[in-house]
Amino acid sequence: MSKYIVTAMTAALLAISAGTVQAAKKEDRVAVATYHGKSKQDAARELLTIAREQAGKGSWEQIAVGRVYYLGGFKAEGQAIFDAILAGKHEDSDVYRIARVYSEAGEWAKAGPLFQRYIQATDDDATGLAEVGALYLLTGDRDTAEKLFDRSVEIEPEDLWSTLHMAGAYLNVKPQE
Repeated sequence: MSKYIVTAMTAALLAISAGTVQAAKKEDRVAVATYHGKSKQDAARELLTIAREQAGKGSWEQIAVGRVYYLGGFKAEGQAIFDAILAGKHEDSDVYRIARVYSEAGEWAKAGPLFQRYIQATDDDATGLAEVGALYLLTGDRDTAEKLFDRSVEIEPEDLWSTLHMAGAYLNVKPQE
């Protein structure tokens, strides 16, 4: 083949691949047609489909998408995201974030064991320990709560968020997420 034909074919392939990349990027975009004139459920589903693409492989981002599915009434879809994250290689903070969703949903039976996994795996997250302790206190388990508060204070006695989580729990105020 001549040098010109190879160059022309290369240019054509690059143009095609650029179009494919551009098309993929458009799928990640929200347009007004995504939600205008649709039921709330349909608009949410379409937006969540896009959000899943936008989240990419980021576990925190995927958990955020799963949270909206789960708390928004699409529990199966949210659960599938959480299960996939927990089945693969994940960080301790992923367990913590998923447990928070279950807690927020009022499902302590699911949240508690995940929080226990997190508590056993962490030794330096004062704020997280205080938040989990606050949630235990709010469920009526003051003994566990105060043990977690003690650990939090040992790690960082001057942490504002830890202090607020603890104080709030004694006043029946859920930790700010």
